[in-house]
Amino acid sequence: MKSLEYVKGHLNEFEEDDFFDRRFTKRFIDFLPVSEWEKYGFRFTGEPGTEPDPEEWTKENIMKKLKRDTYFGHEKAEGERGISSELMAMVVRAWCKVLELPELVLENDGYYHHRQFNVVAAHFGWNLEESLEE
Repeated sequence: MKSLEYVKGHLNEFEEDDFFDRRFTKRFIDFLPVSEWEKYGFRFTGEPGTEPDPEEWTKENIMKKLKRDTYFGHEKAEGERGISSELMAMVVRAWCKVLELPELVLENDGYYHHRQFNVVAAHFGWNLEESLEE
């Protein structure tokens, strides 16, 4: 698995969407203290003193994000939501790169990226037809 410091220093290897809403980066900053968010183009807009603590950079926490994003992407693909499924496929590929699972990073996998979501789910034994249980 890539280290937090590696991803911070090489974010462009993971964030494919530098033109729309940077979904991977939005998820990635959950692992950073609020004081570092501006380096990545985000800022905390809540009340002072209510800043969230960063999540711990562990395989388990990254897997939770990958699973949630895979299910969400699949839902968008099933609904033929082109932009949303495209962006979520990018996020899923980024988490697979973080986890150093290149065999799960698919390119040119068709409209709505059904294959990307299905391959990741099958690899981990997730049933995308059931609701997500965290």
